[in-house]
Amino acid sequence: MKKHNFREIKIWQEALVIVKEVYAFTSNLPKEEKYGITSQINRSAVSIPSNIAEGSGRTSNKEFIRFLEIAISSSYELETQLILAQDLFNLSTNDLIENLHALQNRIGGFTRQIKERIEKEN
Repeated sequence: MKKHNFREIKIWQEALVIVKEVYAFTSNLPKEEKYGITSQINRSAVSIPSNIAEGSGRTSNKEFIRFLEIAISSSYELETQLILAQDLFNLSTNDLIENLHALQNRIGGFTRQIKERIEKEN
């Protein structure tokens, strides 16, 4: 398998945008939440592009798929935390969650493409 260059992968680029949006959002959370939900939200967001990048360097497409699955799982974790933040602090997360849903769909589509490639090779 040829390793993927994560910098060229569109979902990685889009995930970086989400991270920046998340950091802007969490800057509006109460300061006493710095080591609580703020930290947890930021870590979940960073996990998405990090897992895409890590998986791109693996030696097989099956391993890459596993890291894409972890990335999408992190996006679900992030979505849950954004919903909680919205409920707890009365801040709107609708646009951010909408962007996250679009990314989740693209990660799923990219994963399917790789799975189809594996099936054609076998």
